[in-house]
Amino acid sequence: MMDQEARWIRDIQKRGSRTAAESLISAYYDEIYRFTCRQTGNREDAMDLTQNIFLAVLRAIHTYNGKQAAFRTWLYRIAVNKIIDRRRKLRPGLVPLEDMELPDPEDFAAQIQDRALLEEIESYVSALSPQVQAIFRLRVYGERSFPEIAAALGEKEAAVKTRYYRLMCQLRKEFTPYD
Repeated sequence: MMDQEARWIRDIQKRGSRTAAESLISAYYDEIYRFTCRQTGNREDAMDLTQNIFLAVLRAIHTYNGKQAAFRTWLYRIAVNKIIDRRRKLRPGLVPLEDMELPDPEDFAAQIQDRALLEEIESYVSALSPQVQAIFRLRVYGERSFPEIAAALGEKEAAVKTRYYRLMCQLRKEFTPYD
């Protein structure tokens, strides 16, 4: 797929190929939709957000450089930024999470079962810096590894891990008495 993906990107960049753009979007649409749906908890909001993400990708594709980052990494960077922007616009209201699917248990964040608690944690995280939000969202909702997150954010893996584990400690201190 990488060779095909590179051809699509080149065709979009050089000729503005609509067919290549449709192919590229089709290749990643479901993955990005699932990523946004996990965070919005609402299918319609996730579809709108996914559409906005791909519009931003197509507007900015002329700036993409495959030597600097893999396309998937670049795509997730845009997706995370769009999600953070959306959260900023929604604040202070809470996003309804009734339909949200939780990731498989892996650590404290993934074991959250209580929807009310999840909304409180979402509200708490949404008030943090965009960088910390991005790490949280890519790890918890995107199920990305620390090396993938570091690549997406252009940071060192150790810095990403440190921020993530500090956030998990903050969340434990803030929300453990909730039980």
